[in-house]
Amino acid sequence: MIMKSLPSKALIIKINLVFLACFLIAYAAILLKPSTSVYHEYATSLVRCSLRECHLKGEGGIKMKAVLEEKMEVSEAKTEEKMVKREKPSFLKEIIMGRAMKIGMVNMEGEDVSEWKVHGQIIKVKFEKVSNLLEWKDLFPEWIDEEEEMDGTECPEIPMPSFTSYRNHMDMIVVKLPCKYPQQGWGRDVFRLQVNLVAANLAVKRGIKRNMKLIFLSKCRPMVDLFRCEELKRKEGDWWYYEPDMDKLAQKVSLPIGSCNLALPLWGKEINEVYDISNIERSTKIARREAYATVLHSSETYVCGAITLAQSLLRTGTKRDLILLLDNTISEPKRAALIKAGWKLRFIKRIRNPRAEKNTYNEYNYSKFRLWQLTDYEKIIFIDADIIVLRNTDLLFHFPQMTATGNDASIFNSGIMVIEPSNCTFKMFMQRTKEIISYNGGDQGFLNEVFVWWHRLPRRVNFLKNFWSNNSNEVSVKNQLFGADPPKVYAIHYLGLKPWVCYRDYDCNWDIGDQRVYASDVAHKTWWKLHDSMDESLQKFCGLTKQRKIELEWDRKLAGKMGFKDEHWRINVTDPRRFT
Repeated sequence: MIMKSLPSKALIIKINLVFLACFLIAYAAILLKPSTSVYHEYATSLVRCSLRECHLKGEGGIKMKAVLEEKMEVSEAKTEEKMVKREKPSFLKEIIMGRAMKIGMVNMEGEDVSEWKVHGQIIKVKFEKVSNLLEWKDLFPEWIDEEEEMDGTECPEIPMPSFTSYRNHMDMIVVKLPCKYPQQGWGRDVFRLQVNLVAANLAVKRGIKRNMKLIFLSKCRPMVDLFRCEELKRKEGDWWYYEPDMDKLAQKVSLPIGSCNLALPLWGKEINEVYDISNIERSTKIARREAYATVLHSSETYVCGAITLAQSLLRTGTKRDLILLLDNTISEPKRAALIKAGWKLRFIKRIRNPRAEKNTYNEYNYSKFRLWQLTDYEKIIFIDADIIVLRNTDLLFHFPQMTATGNDASIFNSGIMVIEPSNCTFKMFMQRTKEIISYNGGDQGFLNEVFVWWHRLPRRVNFLKNFWSNNSNEVSVKNQLFGADPPKVYAIHYLGLKPWVCYRDYDCNWDIGDQRVYASDVAHKTWWKLHDSMDESLQKFCGLTKQRKIELEWDRKLAGKMGFKDEHWRINVTDPRRFT
């Protein structure tokens, strides 16, 4: 009996040990099981790892990937339930006219586009959103190494779709544009630029021989820099319908994404080498009607400058028309002199700047907007009347609106700019005069808020007569350029006091403390050399008034009291205008 009981006790012990082991295993499993909250906390990293980094292999990996993709599809399905459902624009039926179309959808995430499927095939255009770290100043820097004295210039990259995947596959593009209006600086939103460029490039890649229909959804107008005012065919609520000129759009998207690079250099590696224009002529449509233009209003102060500008243009050999916009403040004798100098006169009614104070210098400077009413010309190169042109600049007619040189920060200088006249654009300006706040109270600030995406020309096209640092190196380099013969700059922009209101003996900017940054006897001499080459009947319109002579003598006396070390105020004045 004793011998029979032993196996029984051993069996019981074994069974207990098995139960104990099972209990411990189950207990450990409960303790180590991750909570639901922990799983969700790391769900994103799990998906990222399985789809991008871990490169799962084998049956288990494929199953895991399938499960994750299935969960993502469910998640997307839930997102679709929350999508915004908008009423389609009524003009859509007129555009489509019953045809089955291939419709590209750009940045339409969060929008219910299911109803668009009745009009044809929906193609979702995929692209990586530009980094939030990329700022507007990175695309439009104040300074670039345009003469390649160091490493040249580079532009940051803005992600674009794989255009080969969408080529010749779309009849229409529907785009949702971001709009941060009325936030300050809303127009300089890099993501907004990216979406506009994606739409423009998609349209161009389809082929410039084909018309493309673009429908934008936005509270903000699509960028006028890319989609011109007159290309807008219909507007309904937040829907905008455009039919762009494909030739013009193709040229624009071929240019750099910002002023971080030159639109095209005007010379080769050697600075004195003239740029080969044949490269540009082959790639651009040459407009038949082109002109240079300037504006005079409210005062005769700049009549001498306008006369000299016309003479300088004619000396470069240009055959383009010279158009002068002027109001009735310019007297008959001076009108005759302007005609003799080479201008064709167009009379205008002044436009008041609603934000300017009465009798200030910028009270009527919005009159410059009248340039866009010169619709009998396809292209206009505007040039301020305080500029002289030293080399032929007809090459600029091959560039689109808005093309100019840089100024401060991310803005362009409106002293020389390429524009495309349009009554539609002019009306848009007039509608926005009270809305847009000009940073400098003038037309330059206004235009920079409209044309935020502009194309950079080398500073030698509009070489500003100023010295920011006043160090000897800057003075030496600039004066060498101002006085070069043959000229190395295309035009000199005479900031500060103008040469014709100074004695010809020296630049009177030297005599005034806050104007000395604009002083250059070399640049001053270059202007007077051109003046002396003009007909004497034109030179007499550059005389000094009695009041101006008094002001000049007063400034000389103050400069002496201030003890300016350059001692220009000691120079013996021989200018014959002093006594006439």
